[in-house]
Amino acid sequence: QRRLELEQKVNEVLKARAEEVSAAQQSTKPQTQANGAGNLDKRSHTVCSRLQKWFCDKFGEYVEDFRFQPEENTVETEEPLSARRLTENMRRLKRGAKPVTNFVKNLSALSDWYSIYTSAIAFIIYMNAVWHGWAIPMFLFLAILRLSLNYLIARGWRIQWSIVPEVSEPVEPPKEDLTVSEKFQLVLDVAQKAQNLFGKMADILEKIKNLFMWVQPEITQKLYIVLWAAFIASCFLPYRIIGLAMGLYAGIKFFLIDFIFKRCPRLRAKYDTPYIIWTSLPTDPQLKERSNATVSRRLQTAASRSYVGSNAPAGINKDEDTSRFHTTKRGNFHEVFNLSENERPLAVCENGWRCCLINRDRKMPTDYIRNGILYVTENYLCFESSKSGSSKRNKVIKLTDITDIQKVCLFCPGKYSVIFWLSLLSPVATFLSLLVTSFKLSYS
Repeated sequence: QRRLELEQKVNEVLKARAEEVSAAQQSTKPQTQANGAGNLDKRSHTVCSRLQKWFCDKFGEYVEDFRFQPEENTVETEEPLSARRLTENMRRLKRGAKPVTNFVKNLSALSDWYSIYTSAIAFIIYMNAVWHGWAIPMFLFLAILRLSLNYLIARGWRIQWSIVPEVSEPVEPPKEDLTVSEKFQLVLDVAQKAQNLFGKMADILEKIKNLFMWVQPEITQKLYIVLWAAFIASCFLPYRIIGLAMGLYAGIKFFLIDFIFKRCPRLRAKYDTPYIIWTSLPTDPQLKERSNATVSRRLQTAASRSYVGSNAPAGINKDEDTSRFHTTKRGNFHEVFNLSENERPLAVCENGWRCCLINRDRKMPTDYIRNGILYVTENYLCFESSKSGSSKRNKVIKLTDITDIQKVCLFCPGKYSVIFWLSLLSPVATFLSLLVTSFKLSYS
């Protein structure tokens, strides 16, 4: 019996333990499932972060380049005016434009047949390349050859090939200490070169603008017809034929026709259509002069008609009547300069010329330089001072008393009576053109 009781107790204990183990296992299952899900989330998060980091490292710089940013308006600092800096910039411009000028000289030498053998070989090679359709490869090969020669020159090779022999210009060493007159003369020389260069560039741009803006319809009409003909030909003809025709015309025009026209100016003036069109195109100053001339002609005709039709008083001619009504800023002309009523400014300087009178005989700064207006009559040279005051500041010189007139520089040494510095242009342009518009006046 005891044995049976012990077996029953052991079985009960084993059943209780089995129930506890099963209950514990059931309670731990959801925890393990939750931990497994958390581990999966962590692994996926780390993988995404790694992919994002790799993408940013590889393509982040390119993505930043496409980011839109507000445009920054940077203001460049302007350097003050310096004679040395201005001269250096002009020399840099000359050195930078030297390859272009040499290329243009070589082209003009080919067209002028400066070297007969070189021009003949170039003409034969070009026409053969155009005929066989090798014009573009030929120009590309020439560009590659030029770059190859430049590479060898940069490596220290001495290679000089030019149709026109180069003339080495002497390079003047820059001076460290310059006097005031030398600096002023240097600025004037550089300003004159810049003025001529800018004038040529402005003429070219204004002619192109006037060509396309129908300023002269008979010239623009020719261009209009040529463009329509080229458009129709490009629509119906194959490009090979058009390219062949243009290439052959360019070669014959460059090597033969231009050579004949340059040797025969009369033929060029009659039959060279591009040259005639370019030379007949006006610039803006020429158009302004033409308009002023037409307006003055109309005014003169209208004034003559009104003068003939009006009843003028007896004993007074036209000159006396107009001179009586001519006034300056301070009153009648003859009263300001104490002259007779018959004296009036010439038509060229009817409104006067702005000028500066420099009298070196005076010691006071106020009397040394005077600003004013210069008039010229038939008998007198009259200077009206711009300063308010008595008429003693004005100056009247008889033309018969003038013994010598010369163009001078303001800072040139010498003894002479007065200098008139004319200001016919704007103030800045006047400062740059003192040497041209200043003249020395000696009188008795």
